[in-house]
Amino acid sequence: MAISTKSRPAAARPASSSSPALSKLEFRRGISDRDRKFFTEQMALLLETGTPLQQSLQALRRQLDNPAMIEVVEQLSDDIGQGMQFSAALARRPDFFPSTYVSLIAASEDGGFMHEVLEQLLALEEKREQLRQTMVSALSYPVFLLIFALAVVVFVLVVVFPKFADLFSQIADQLPASTAFLMAASDVLKHHWMVLAGGCAGAILAFKVWSGTDSGAYRLDWARLNLPLVRNIYTQMYLVNSLRVLALSLANGVGMMDSLQACKNVVTNRLFREFIGKVEAQVEIGNGVAAGFRNVSFIPPIVEQMIATGEETGNLPKVMSRLADYFENELASKLRTVSRLAEPVMLLIMGGVVGLIVSSLILPIFKLTRVVG
Repeated sequence: MAISTKSRPAAARPASSSSPALSKLEFRRGISDRDRKFFTEQMALLLETGTPLQQSLQALRRQLDNPAMIEVVEQLSDDIGQGMQFSAALARRPDFFPSTYVSLIAASEDGGFMHEVLEQLLALEEKREQLRQTMVSALSYPVFLLIFALAVVVFVLVVVFPKFADLFSQIADQLPASTAFLMAASDVLKHHWMVLAGGCAGAILAFKVWSGTDSGAYRLDWARLNLPLVRNIYTQMYLVNSLRVLALSLANGVGMMDSLQACKNVVTNRLFREFIGKVEAQVEIGNGVAAGFRNVSFIPPIVEQMIATGEETGNLPKVMSRLADYFENELASKLRTVSRLAEPVMLLIMGGVVGLIVSSLILPIFKLTRVVG
């Protein structure tokens, strides 16, 4: 199976200069990924039943109650009524329809299988949502334990320790180091909490400003792909998303260069986008896709090997789909392992903190008892 490297016609590309009246701010405020998923599902069903495109949009319009979504569908219907291709109409709404979506619809218009592509896009959206849910469910409990532990420590330092301040002042020079430290921390939290809150807010703001700069964003992206504890998780997440887009695009006749460009739009990491750019360069000079995956530090060797096999056998879309499934299963397994390991670690840390606090309260009381006796 030969994979085309030609680009789609310009009409199917997102047009930044011809944006509709609905602003980007209105899109972000009023339309979500769930809305796009509903749009895709309903359009696939209507087109499969043989309903013409414009009538499908009008029927979908009657099912909506979101004003921003209604405006999008009405504009699409108007564009179709004026003779515009569906992909070109979608391309005028880049905040709602990413380039992957537009390119696949453009390919389906040429081949006459739009409802099938819409069903595949729906499946892609569902797999992405499933991946997000897997990550959230795996990390939510350890994060809850961490927040709960911090809340307990703050409560004890602010409420419990001050009650012993006068009592411990009688043996201030004999207090254990841990008790003296916690008493000092309690005093700071109780009397200087505004300074601490301001410092924390300033640190968060400074981090946001730094991460918004080119240098800061690049360093964070580098850390995600290179730090030992997180690099495998982020690498596999980026691979799953990009390989699924490549597999779906190539299987439906989208050119290789447009498919690679679509990958850049689903992955925000700058290093990974640079890597996709290197793959594009290898394809442009005729070396093939596998050459771009070769000798990349964060890409597992199996990816280059299987892609090379897929190019040789003409089954590249199928190979990429299998790779995406493999890495998705690996990622889910890894996240479950991290979650299982994080829970006992957090419990041990909480137990150690509680033990330190209790001992810091009890030991001075024993010393005070001996002094009084």
